[in-house]
Amino acid sequence: MPRLAATLVVLLPLLLLLSAVGAAAALPRGGFGFEATLRHVDADAGYTKAELLARAVSRSRARAATLQSLAALAPGDAITAARILVRASDGEYLMDMGIGTPPRYYSAILDTGSDLIWTQCAPCLLCVDQPTPYFDPAQSPTYRAIGCSSPVCDALYYPLCFQNVCVYQYFYGDSASTAGVLANETFTFGTNTTRVTVPSISFGCGNLNAGSLANGSGMVGFGRGSLSLVSQLGSPRFSYCLTSFLSKLPSRLYFGAYATLNSTNASTSGPVQSTPFVVNPALPTMYFLNMTGISVGGELLPIDPAVFAINDTDGTGGTIIDSGTTITYLAEPAYGVVRAAFVAQIKLPQLNVSDTSVLDTCFKWPPPPRQSLTLPLLVFHFDGADMELPLQNYMLVEPVSGALCLAMATSEDGSIIGNFQHQNFHVLYDLENSLLSFVPAPCNLI
Repeated sequence: MPRLAATLVVLLPLLLLLSAVGAAAALPRGGFGFEATLRHVDADAGYTKAELLARAVSRSRARAATLQSLAALAPGDAITAARILVRASDGEYLMDMGIGTPPRYYSAILDTGSDLIWTQCAPCLLCVDQPTPYFDPAQSPTYRAIGCSSPVCDALYYPLCFQNVCVYQYFYGDSASTAGVLANETFTFGTNTTRVTVPSISFGCGNLNAGSLANGSGMVGFGRGSLSLVSQLGSPRFSYCLTSFLSKLPSRLYFGAYATLNSTNASTSGPVQSTPFVVNPALPTMYFLNMTGISVGGELLPIDPAVFAINDTDGTGGTIIDSGTTITYLAEPAYGVVRAAFVAQIKLPQLNVSDTSVLDTCFKWPPPPRQSLTLPLLVFHFDGADMELPLQNYMLVEPVSGALCLAMATSEDGSIIGNFQHQNFHVLYDLENSLLSFVPAPCNLI
């Protein structure tokens, strides 16, 4: 950390002298939208099913730990919060976007747990590998650095100012960081049939970066803060439909006018259900829900709803829905109760797992010949909505051991509903009405 901070101090004047300062254009507001394709970060990388699962679970464990640690910060500890948010940006899905005029296309990690949009920029004084050339602001006439007096600069967790240019810096660990100039630029989103071009999107142009971008070239924040893409586009609704985890088919993202569940065939998939978002003042960017209980095998489990609630004193706890975490994490004692219910209802020998394993509710698989086996249904209960999960959204065959495992793990603080549980659900984030809506859907077909 000290070495990276010193590097920033030495190189910051150089990168700023290479950045142009200009006036920012106003972003037009109004109803519009687009569709986009989402690709899993490990798609087409040649991994086996066992490797895909192991990598996703490993990322989930790291992301869950960092998201949960945010609420434990002392009030006003913006530097540490920024470090954690960058570390938490290791997501699971990539979306394409064009930056500049003419647009140069990049893949960025979609992250519902943070706000900042950023990519690596030339001149790149310290950067990590990415599949595309670095964005060069000198080649785009619409690039404008943001001044220090701009309210956009104040929206950063820890803004810096050098020669009236707004500078962002996020650090995490001892060897990973992103730092550079906060700027406005023209962005292009969507597929060929829904492509839209939007001027004056604020983003981080990173000249000092370290770590991993998971086959992408940056990050696009979909959180609730003012710097997120959702807030900047002024059309506060988006939805996604994630295909099966091991499917080679891409998933879909819908934004603005295209973000609707009306096209989902409710007659065959069930009714649309909605539950309100809950605001956590300690973590206003994230999407919290009021989870009220869990049923296994048709039985409502004896879990105090307070286990899923936000602690009013310090903002810890609560239940987050997150696109960047794969498996679901349940706070204790909720996880222990759920685990005990599955052990009691699944008539198979339980397998012992290592202390380092994230998935620890596992059973011998396949069942003996001619043994009839019924696996229990799982339902998540929220304020006003019940999410009945299909079997493939909570049970998986672990490829290495061949065991049948519950795709959930224990959490020391708070619960996270991961994207493995979102498979083949069309999920709508409606920020204007502060609602999360969902309906089962064949995501490979819509």
